[in-house]
Amino acid sequence: MTVAAVLVAGGSGARLGAEVPKAFVPVGGQTLVEHALRRFVRHVAHTVLVVPAGWESHVEASVIVTGGATRQESVDAGLRAVPSHVDYVLVHDVARPFVPDDVITRVLAALRAGADAVIPGLPVTDTIKRVDGEGVVTGTVDRADLMAVQTPQGFRRSVLLAAHAGGAAGATDDAALVEAMGGRVVVVAGSPEAFKITTAWDLMLAEAVAARG
Repeated sequence: MTVAAVLVAGGSGARLGAEVPKAFVPVGGQTLVEHALRRFVRHVAHTVLVVPAGWESHVEASVIVTGGATRQESVDAGLRAVPSHVDYVLVHDVARPFVPDDVITRVLAALRAGADAVIPGLPVTDTIKRVDGEGVVTGTVDRADLMAVQTPQGFRRSVLLAAHAGGAAGATDDAALVEAMGGRVVVVAGSPEAFKITTAWDLMLAEAVAARG
């Protein structure tokens, strides 16, 4: 099967206190986007990197496209740049630069087994409360069947194209678009190392992971 990866390098970096977009923040001598790109080299035939406007010349990749105003628009722009002969697409957030090799392998294996979409995830370990607009707890959610979702999310290319063509705006991930059209979405085991860098605390953890090699 032919696989392409669409790496979404969104995020302003404001919550990190950075003066550059999040994807271009250096960690351990490399930017987040450089860390993320090298995770996919042996798994995919094509790489499409989606970057903020004005940052197209700051990185090297197979194909570089300019992102949109939302994550959904950015993924759609990247998807349209994927060659038509590609069978499967991995969509990955550059803000998760240390995704382990075996997570990518599990996603691809589930696609080969027939899933329309595959998402890596971890069981929710915290107690989850429902809270109203005034901050009053209205209930406790049973976490037994909850998963915290990560990336890369894998898709049959034809399914993801159809999902984006007919999906409503505002979806927080691409799997939600496939769910909405009745597609079969499978969860495989994620990894704590595929954590998302959002805050300065996350960046400290990223420095430790990069130093470990």
